[in-house]
Amino acid sequence: MKVNTMSMFSPAKGARAAILGVAVAALLGSFAVAQAEEGAAVFPDASRVVAIGGSVTEIVYALGEEGRLVARDTTGTYPEAALKLPDIGYMRALSPEGVLSVNPTGILALAGSGPKEAVDVLKKASVTFIEVPESFDHEGILKKIEVVGHALGADGKAEALAKSVDADLKAAEALTANVGARKRVLFILSMEGGKILAAGEHTGANGIIRLAGGVNAMEGVQGYKQLSDEAALTARPDVILMMDRGGGDHKATVEEVFSNPALASTPAAETKKLIRMDGSYLLGFGPRTAAAIRDLATALYGDQIKG
Repeated sequence: MKVNTMSMFSPAKGARAAILGVAVAALLGSFAVAQAEEGAAVFPDASRVVAIGGSVTEIVYALGEEGRLVARDTTGTYPEAALKLPDIGYMRALSPEGVLSVNPTGILALAGSGPKEAVDVLKKASVTFIEVPESFDHEGILKKIEVVGHALGADGKAEALAKSVDADLKAAEALTANVGARKRVLFILSMEGGKILAAGEHTGANGIIRLAGGVNAMEGVQGYKQLSDEAALTARPDVILMMDRGGGDHKATVEEVFSNPALASTPAAETKKLIRMDGSYLLGFGPRTAAAIRDLATALYGDQIKG
């Protein structure tokens, strides 16, 4: 997963001018052409939809409604068929011109998409904009499916998918119900320049660790924070969890990870316990999350969850 990808779609000069004109007109008050009313969550026309957020794209495909998609953002890498769609840029660095250049009739965007200025323009353009809520837990996944399905007019399919996903999640979470000592897991997002950026609470990493029966070693810390040597000793992680980076991203070796001064004296360093998983799979919180929970729980507890 290329988490640092910031590619942007660059339409032709003439198209850019036309699109900018649309955005300016929207800002001047032409908001109501096809804009949903406040609180609405269904597309008047779902024939040409842009999906922003990897889990949103994945849910659309899981519903069998992929024929409605005309573009996706850089994080929409699953299923593989989605890669054939135009890429309108990274979900947190959107360009209104790039999104509108594919002439969508609707925009389905995961909460947290940005920057705020770009999202504000898109919300005021003459295209229906629906935001999909994000919370890193069991119920949050089911809510995503409900919102996406309703937006596309596929409530029946969404109900069936949510029922199946709900059962899978319950079964996956039950795997660690009888585990005794819980593993303390430190999720590291980045080790660039030797500085460790670790995940605290209210993050996707915290959510998946808890669902897999682990304890976030950074409990009590909010969001992603740089980890000091002292904080690492206090965290006492038994396991280090990282994304399995690919492409041009540097993939630190086990030796590089545990030779870092902040980690060298931790329990995880003693056993060299490092788990790597694909980022979109691990942190996507979509239809595949139950499988990710199983894989992480198995990596954490092995034979303790069998039988």
